[in-house]
Amino acid sequence: MTSQRVRPGRDEDYKRWQEKTNRTARGFDGFEGTELYPPGPGQENEWVVVFRFSRIDQLTTWLRSQARQELLDEARPLFEAPPTQEVLSGGTPAEEPEVVTAVISHEIRPGSEQPFLHWQDKALKAQEKFPGFMGSELFRPVPGIQDHWVVVFRFDSREHLDAWLESDTRKKLLKEGEKYFTRYDVRKIGSPFSGWFRFGEGADEGIPPNWKQAMSVVLALYPTVMILNLTAGYGLDEAGVPGYAALFIGNVLSVSILTWLAMPLVNRALAFWLLPGRARTLRIHVAGAVLVALCYGLLVVLFGLTD
Repeated sequence: MTSQRVRPGRDEDYKRWQEKTNRTARGFDGFEGTELYPPGPGQENEWVVVFRFSRIDQLTTWLRSQARQELLDEARPLFEAPPTQEVLSGGTPAEEPEVVTAVISHEIRPGSEQPFLHWQDKALKAQEKFPGFMGSELFRPVPGIQDHWVVVFRFDSREHLDAWLESDTRKKLLKEGEKYFTRYDVRKIGSPFSGWFRFGEGADEGIPPNWKQAMSVVLALYPTVMILNLTAGYGLDEAGVPGYAALFIGNVLSVSILTWLAMPLVNRALAFWLLPGRARTLRIHVAGAVLVALCYGLLVVLFGLTD
């Protein structure tokens, strides 16, 4: 996991560079995929990218490669400071789209490893009592790659995560734990849907709860995929385009339609329900969810007639 603080105004340059880096990484054995997370609220233009490899030795080959070093040299003008990275060996990726993750790396004082583990157990027991807590994992140092100890914990919303991070309970624990580590860094990784829910910066604006994001994305995604299957999919099949290529083209089209057409329409139509500042009562929450469910049913019936 790499954290990169991009200079103001260089976001587009950075994204192009990151795409180039992703293409290069795909050529290395064991590569499984990448995930790019844009800055969240209060993150000062800090982008996070996750590279997944099958084994540590394959990841090490990529990290130490000349190709990667050349890419890092090329990107230096884009960053305010050198990128930081954490290597997480093992662990379970979050499967729910609503999960918000915090990644905290610790530099442990020599000889304090066991007391740190006891302190971490105490912190976990405190976390479990906070609303929205969904789990925690501890990653030990990876010999030859990094010396940091990394803790990953997940909450069901950014609000619940921030409530824990800013709580008096955690502040007391950090004060107690200072004797075990010299420094620590906190990075947040938000919902992968958040980029499709940008309403503005006013008092009534913000990112909707993640369960609403998921319902809205399904509402836009289902008709998009069905229409593409009936139109572009049929045309590609008739043209003899191989299945793997047709799937790639379909993914590109569906994501493009979602980003620039379908999701903006859904956002406007459901603004009364999606915007946290407007959906202030249980009645609105329920009414919006029922409306979306009815739309699901209508779409299923309509597309069922095309079979």
